Amino acid sequence: MKKLLPLLVAALAITAPPAQAAEAKALYAKDCAKCHGEDGKGETKMGKKLGAKDYTDAKVQAELKDEAAVKAIKDGLKDKEGKTLMKPGEGTAAEDVKALVAYMRAFKK
Repeated sequence: MKKLLPLLVAALAITAPPAQAAEAKALYAKDCAKCHGEDGKGETKMGKKLGAKDYTDAKVQAELKDEAAVKAIKDGLKDKEGKTLMKPGEGTAAEDVKALVAYMRAFKK
């Protein structure tokens, strides 16, 4: 039994990232894709209206720091006049926010 426990823990650790990635993909589809698009290009009707960035663009990805992406997801975004561009992800767990940022980073070509 003592030898089996470390193997079980290792097996669970190995399966955790794909599960988290799947959850991030589902969260993105539910909360982000309407504006940012399923492909991350921001070419949806709402994305074009709000000026969503193209997350497949390496330059856009390089300019966006993880801390800024986390803040945008947690706090939302407003324009210079104070109009809400992106609602905050209220109630989104910290690990889900990090997983969303990692999912967004995967769009880079």
